[in-house]
Amino acid sequence: MLRSALTALLLAAPYVHATALTSMLGANEKSCYYADVDGVGEKVGFYFAVQSGGTFDVDYTVMDPDDRVLLTGKNERQGDYIFTANKIGEYSFCFENEGSSADKLLDFDIMVESEPRRQLSAQQPALKEHTSTLEESTYKLSGLLSSVIRTQKYFHTRHHRNYSTVLSTQSRIFWFTVLESAMIIAMSLIQIWVLRTFFSKGSKRYSA
Repeated sequence: MLRSALTALLLAAPYVHATALTSMLGANEKSCYYADVDGVGEKVGFYFAVQSGGTFDVDYTVMDPDDRVLLTGKNERQGDYIFTANKIGEYSFCFENEGSSADKLLDFDIMVESEPRRQLSAQQPALKEHTSTLEESTYKLSGLLSSVIRTQKYFHTRHHRNYSTVLSTQSRIFWFTVLESAMIIAMSLIQIWVLRTFFSKGSKRYSA
């Protein structure tokens, strides 16, 4: 009976197909990605985060198969959205980096989830009880796992942003040091030239 309950629970589990990508978005560039939805009412999850580049922001637009805008945002650093697909077809997820001179590293997920209906015989009350208990436990574990995944994504994004900030700071310090050294050398050469010119003129006046 337990095996039958587990089998029914697996059949009742939602079918999910997802795409996790990391992409470099160039300056003044627009990039679009697509996901197919096979049934009305399916859940579509969309997550993105700018890992590095510029001020860590990007413009995004999500459209349905009829090119109707579902989600849009300007200068967003990250986002996590779930919506219900009301039409069958290809949904587009576009990122824009127009007006920026910096390349940006994007990390994003596109998830499409369908939930097939479980069919159980009315003559199996015990099986229904076992299935309901296991189903509730599975949903709780799924919620906890989603929370852990979101926390991991948050720390992953913070790590990349902090690392990018450290690299940018190191680069600025290096070039500031080079400029400072060049100015010191230039000032030293100018002082030497001024002293040589002064003594050269003084010796000429004395000899005359």
